[in-house]
Amino acid sequence: IAGASAGMGLAIAKQCAAEGANISIAARSADKLEKACSEIETEYGVKAIYQVVDANNGNDISLWINNAADTFGQIDGLLVNAGGPPMGGIEEFDEDAWQAAFNLTLMSTIRMINAALPHMKENGGSILTLTSSSVKEPIDVLLLSNVMRAGVAALVKSLASQFSAYN
Repeated sequence: IAGASAGMGLAIAKQCAAEGANISIAARSADKLEKACSEIETEYGVKAIYQVVDANNGNDISLWINNAADTFGQIDGLLVNAGGPPMGGIEEFDEDAWQAAFNLTLMSTIRMINAALPHMKENGGSILTLTSSSVKEPIDVLLLSNVMRAGVAALVKSLASQFSAYN
């Protein structure tokens, strides 16, 4: 579960643990991740591990996914969850802002899925991505998010049929 040191990611991690799942969580804050793992293991009696991951860094993502697979023997699910790009309209963003949003929102999703797929093709599983209601109806002040999250939604729809044979 990416982005699981707080907020929705942590809530999802706790729910998975409540249902008996061992989990591997990732985010940028080691202190928050360590605290979250301790709480999850104490409260739910499952194994919880963490890794500090910058969602912009493909190497961090690969290490995290491979560590989870090595620790648990397989990966049954992946939740892609990363913070969103800044608010604003077209005139407020230069090319660097667009590239940063692309890296954080779309490329991090692609990297996480690419890292998890080889493990999940063996035993099946689920990949979920958290996006936004803006994939259905754009939100005026969230141009970068509107565009990148629509890309994530299109990616997931495309992959669903391609990999359905692997459960």
